[in-house]
Amino acid sequence: MTLQEELADLVAAVAERRDSAAFTRLFDHFAPRVNSYLLRLGAGPALAEELTQEVMVTLWRKAGQFDRAKSSVATWLYRIARNRRIDLLRRDRSEPLDSEDANEVASEEPGADDALDSMQREDSVRAAMAELPPEQLALIRLAFFENLSHSDIADRLGLPLGTVKSRIRLAFTRLRRQLEAGGVDAAV
Repeated sequence: MTLQEELADLVAAVAERRDSAAFTRLFDHFAPRVNSYLLRLGAGPALAEELTQEVMVTLWRKAGQFDRAKSSVATWLYRIARNRRIDLLRRDRSEPLDSEDANEVASEEPGADDALDSMQREDSVRAAMAELPPEQLALIRLAFFENLSHSDIADRLGLPLGTVKSRIRLAFTRLRRQLEAGGVDAAV
């Protein structure tokens, strides 16, 4: 079972049984990622934390609306986060919308074209990751799937911090080249 399938199963457990253990696992996995995403979108730390909480509450309340055939759990939650931020910016006209956000429709359900693009991008990233040398792939998994810092990875693997950083940088360079060669916008 892939991580995406496992996460989708956890959402189903929340929807069907109000499974608090499943929700806790989803919260532990996604809350830091959603918070970081919102910070990258320009939200301040307090606002990012507040919006992250709203996203996770939405997950609890609307888990039954998630459709694994349309998107991954991550795509669904990031879209909710982005839309919550857009809604907040629209209510608070003191902070201008950026041009990309202004064109977005505040909808929690991705359109069919967005879902297809997302699935194709995910497939391309998976294929590119499969081409990485094992030592680089292991570091990428620790950094982005287990959410470990570079220092934590270095400690866990007994490697110098500089080696961890350079291998991750090399992995990103290789991934970017492979994705661009495959026609995928690697900046996304």
